[in-house]
Amino acid sequence: PPVYVGKYDEIVTPTYKALRHKTLTIQQITQLNQNILWAANAFPAAVLILDKNFIIQWCNRNAKTLLGIDSKKDIGYKIFNLIRWPEFYQYAYKGDWQKPYTTYDERDGRLYHLKFEFTRYSTDNILLLCFDNTQLESLRTTQQDFVANVSHELRTPLTVLTGFLETLRDLPPEAISPEQRVHYEDLMHEQAERMLAIVTDLLTLSTLESTKLANQQSVPIASLIEQAKRQTEVLSKGQHQLSWSINPTLSVSGNAHELSSAITNLLTNAVRYTPANGQIEVFWGLAEDGQAIFSVKDSGLGIAPSDISRITERFYRVDKSRSRASGGTGLGLAITKHIAIRHNAKLMIKSKLNKGSTFSLIFPKENITSL
Repeated sequence: PPVYVGKYDEIVTPTYKALRHKTLTIQQITQLNQNILWAANAFPAAVLILDKNFIIQWCNRNAKTLLGIDSKKDIGYKIFNLIRWPEFYQYAYKGDWQKPYTTYDERDGRLYHLKFEFTRYSTDNILLLCFDNTQLESLRTTQQDFVANVSHELRTPLTVLTGFLETLRDLPPEAISPEQRVHYEDLMHEQAERMLAIVTDLLTLSTLESTKLANQQSVPIASLIEQAKRQTEVLSKGQHQLSWSINPTLSVSGNAHELSSAITNLLTNAVRYTPANGQIEVFWGLAEDGQAIFSVKDSGLGIAPSDISRITERFYRVDKSRSRASGGTGLGLAITKHIAIRHNAKLMIKSKLNKGSTFSLIFPKENITSL
């Protein structure tokens, strides 16, 4: 206002101050509203504001991603015109929203697990949130499968062990010959060793998942392969044609114990799943692109395309009866995969059913410490 307005000063000045205060208040409210909209759009769920008749008043960007509801085209439409599930309609109109509504929805070849939550925040308005629980549901299913698999894997040796113990306890000593007793004891020891191997591998997996890679140093892979070679030959018992192409000077940075475990797992798997007189080719050296590769190629049973993507899951077995007969725990490839990840390497699997497989650990150039 003018510096001096005479007798109107007592009217103009308070009016100007009130106007300035309201202008600032409006600016703050506008900015707050804008911040709320930005936050709602950034919220990792679909957010919709509905009136009491379930007509869409506003929605964020994720509403289109999860529900296909467009904030530019679908405002003013009833939610049930766009989400046409009878169970969803009944749940919304029932008004009992203490428990969320969950369902599955398949779009673009992908199955979504969705959770809906209704909240009445005023007499005439309803807040609807839709969460994508697909990954959480997948983790929950994986956990259930993991517990079921562990129980199943341990139940068999426990049943055998308990059966032999009951036999030895209930029968009189003279009913069992010394040879039979030794045979029973050997079988019990074998099953106990199997359970110990499963528990040991589970603890190894847990350690790999919950800790960071430590004790990194330059590891001469050739010496680790030499150690694993002796175990492989013992396991093969001369039944396989083994060939070795090893670069003796190529080293990578990492943890020697973990890398030795990964190498041994791949070699023992090749022996276990390759029939007698089959061929196993082992390679350690540089690829054309300069990366370091450890590969094990066999002429064994091979893996079906549908199984390759799952072969590194815990306890996943292509042939369960053969896997147990060969003495595997079903955790070797899962451990190898985690070791590869910890070393910035990749576990690559190429296979054709009944034509053999090639398992490769590929280390990037920056991991190579000497040539």
